[in-house]
Amino acid sequence: MTKNVYTVGQVNSYIKNMFTQDFMMNRIYVKGEVSNCKYHTSGHIYFTLKDENGALPAVLFAGNRKGLGFSMKNGDNVIVLGSISVYERDGKYQLYAREILPDGEGLLYQRFEALKRELEEMGMFASEYKQPVPRYIQTLGVVTAPTGAAIRDIQNISRRRNPYIQTILYPALVQGEGAAQSIVNGIHALEQYGVDVIIVGRGGGSMEDLWAFNEEIVARAIFECRIPIISAVGHETDTTIADYAADLRAPTPSAAAELAVFDIRELEEIMLSLRLELNRRISDKLERCQEKLRQFEGKLKLLSPENQLNEKRQITIDFEDKLRMQMEQKLTHRKHETELYAGRLEALSPLKKLSLGYAFVADQAGRSIRDVTVLKEGDFLNIHMLNGKVKASVQEIENLERIQLEQSDEEI
Repeated sequence: MTKNVYTVGQVNSYIKNMFTQDFMMNRIYVKGEVSNCKYHTSGHIYFTLKDENGALPAVLFAGNRKGLGFSMKNGDNVIVLGSISVYERDGKYQLYAREILPDGEGLLYQRFEALKRELEEMGMFASEYKQPVPRYIQTLGVVTAPTGAAIRDIQNISRRRNPYIQTILYPALVQGEGAAQSIVNGIHALEQYGVDVIIVGRGGGSMEDLWAFNEEIVARAIFECRIPIISAVGHETDTTIADYAADLRAPTPSAAAELAVFDIRELEEIMLSLRLELNRRISDKLERCQEKLRQFEGKLKLLSPENQLNEKRQITIDFEDKLRMQMEQKLTHRKHETELYAGRLEALSPLKKLSLGYAFVADQAGRSIRDVTVLKEGDFLNIHMLNGKVKASVQEIENLERIQLEQSDEEI
């Protein structure tokens, strides 16, 4: 008997496992009216789905809040995508929501997601296929309704940013039967015309109103167009298949015009800045060239034949001055030496000696007589004086050395 007894937790866990293994319970769409809607401080949203036949508790965790594209409140009719499971602690089953859509758009949203996945797998949204939007354009093509806020906004902003831009409108149906084909025809017509960029879009609306821009033929026409296309459908929160296929998405038609048309005032400021910068660079370049020209002129003057000749002349003059100075110094030095030698010669001059009272004695042959021992009595001598010559004969000879020697002997 006791073998068949289970705890409450075991029962709840078993039931939860049954829900987990049921494929249908893991991904199920449930629609109903919202009641008891509470936004918890943690970010979770607790609510109850009800209809005339029953009620189902549900929760949308904070991590899945991106699956809620609107502000949900009591009384809203919604379609909830999620899974059914058991909260073991309380033994209650509830719906764990992952996405919540307003009722009426649920089927369209499923079609939207299915086509989006299919086209994305085909590579139609890949960034490498996106064409860059030209920065400066002359012609702007617009595919939208001829009446409405979208075309007025685009025209007003285009004229304000650049009044010289030519805007070509293809009046297309943007809602209802035949709208998708009309949009495709507009893209083809503007492509053949050869505009610089195309804006495809319309004002805001419900998913049903915007559905023409979720058609595959529109996405293919945008993807295959050789001219860059900016998608501008609805308001900032609206997203269509055309947005993914386009080369650039704008949140609104007004924003698309700003992206497509460059502000001429900004261009003028850029041109003015470039002109000033160009003038400054030209001025700097001219100044540098003039400085180089002055340097070349200086070098040319320095290397010119006339300047070279003048330089050589100056060098010659410098050498002449140096040579003259050296010669004068040399002459002065030699003059001083000559004066010195003259002084010495004058001191040794016979005439000088004679003027002092001395005489020059020579024999008859003219040889100088300096020693008395070479003479004998009777020899004839020539005695030269300052003002003449005397001829004499030797009468007596006195040898001073002999006399001194004899005196010394007597003393001894």
